[in-house]
Amino acid sequence: MKVLFCALPQLTHFYATVPLAWALRTAGHEVRYATSPEFAEAVTDAGLTAVPVGPADAGDEEEIDEEAPAGLPAPYDLAETLPGPDGWTEGHAEAFDAMVTYAFGEFNAPILADLVALARSWQPDLVLWEPFTYAGAIAAGACGAAHGRVLFGTDFLGVTHEWIHAHVPDDRLARWLADTAADHGVPYAEHLRNGHFTVDQLPAPLRLTSPEIEYVPARYVPYGGPAEVPAWLRETPSRPRVALTLGTSATVEYGGYTVRVPDLLTALSTMDIEVVATLAGPLPELPDNVRAVPFVPLDALAPTCSAAIHHGGFGTMLTFARHGVPQLTLPHDFDSPLLGRALAGLGAGLTVAPAQASGRRIRWSVEKLLVDEGIRTAAAGLATGIAAMPSPNDVVARLEELTTKHRGGRP
Repeated sequence: MKVLFCALPQLTHFYATVPLAWALRTAGHEVRYATSPEFAEAVTDAGLTAVPVGPADAGDEEEIDEEAPAGLPAPYDLAETLPGPDGWTEGHAEAFDAMVTYAFGEFNAPILADLVALARSWQPDLVLWEPFTYAGAIAAGACGAAHGRVLFGTDFLGVTHEWIHAHVPDDRLARWLADTAADHGVPYAEHLRNGHFTVDQLPAPLRLTSPEIEYVPARYVPYGGPAEVPAWLRETPSRPRVALTLGTSATVEYGGYTVRVPDLLTALSTMDIEVVATLAGPLPELPDNVRAVPFVPLDALAPTCSAAIHHGGFGTMLTFARHGVPQLTLPHDFDSPLLGRALAGLGAGLTVAPAQASGRRIRWSVEKLLVDEGIRTAAAGLATGIAAMPSPNDVVARLEELTTKHRGGRP
C-alpha cells in the first residue's frame, strides 16, 4: 500500500515517526514524507523519501514564550483533571481560539493546498500525521485514505479536544476543520479531529488517553538524527555514570535551561561519579568529573548509565526508560511535568520542579537513584514493560487492518 507521512517542520515531531516509517517501508509498502521544503533534508537524512509541499519559508519555528507558565497551557490543562462542563472558562475559550488560529490554522495553511493536491494525485491508502498537522487529516479526507495520528508525547491534545467536543457548544476546532476542509472540497467528518486511530508509543502507565479514541500501542524506538558513537562511549566506565541532558525548550534562566547548570554541576562535583553532560552554548568552568559534549546519541549512552538527569521530554525519558535507568526529571513545559509525575508515581524515578532544583536537592536525588533498590527495581520493571510492547514492525500488520477498515471504499 501507499503510505503518506505528514509533519510540520519540527524535529521532535518528525523523529517520533521515523522508526514506524521505516517499518512500513521494510514491510514492502511505498512510503513518502510530505513536509515543507526547508525540512526535506531532515527527512532524507533519515533515509526516507521527501515530497516538499508549500513555499520554502513555510517552516519558520514558533518563538518560545519565555513567560509561559509551567506545564500544560490552557485549555490543555483540562486533560489532567477532565472536570465537568463548569470547568470551561472564558480563559480556556480565548486560549483555545488562539491555539486553533495559530498553532493549527496558520502553521498548517502553507502546506495545505499542495498536500491535498498530492493526496489526490498520488492516492495514498494510509496517511499518518503528527498531532499538530491537521493538513494530513484533510488530505486523507480528500482522497478517501485511512488516517491516524502518531504521538510524540502524551495525548493531551486528543484528550482535551474530545472533552471540548463533548462539553462546549461551540467547538472551535471542529468549526475550523469543517470550514478549512470545505475550502478544499472535503466534507467534515468526526475523524478529522483525531484520526481514525492514534499510534501511542508510551507504555500504559505513562499514557493519557480518551475512551473515544482508538489507540494502537507501539514500542518507542529512539531516533535522533544522524549520529556517531564516540570511542570513549565504547569503553566501560570506571565509576557510576550519570547522564545530564536538559533540552532548550523551556524558560530561559541560564544558557537556555530552566535550572542553574553551574550550581547543578557543583553539587555533583564531589560525588564519585562520571557526569556526561550534553550542554549547548557557552560552558561554565567544569568540575573534573564532568565530560561535556554538544551531542551524543542517547540510545548509545543510556545503557552505560547508572542514573540520568533530564528535562522530562518524551524521547529522552523513553530512551532511558527502555534501558532501565533510574531518572531524575526537572520538567517545565507542556506535558513533561505530567510525564515526570507519572514516572515518579511508578517508583522508577524522582521529579523536581526547576524552581526547587537546588544543588543540595539535586545531589540528594542522584544519591537516592544510585542506591535505592526500590527505584532501580521499578525502573527495570518499566523497561520490561516497554520491551513487551509491539515493535514498529509488529504494528505494521495492525495498520494494514485499519487501512482496509477505514479507507473510503477503495480496493
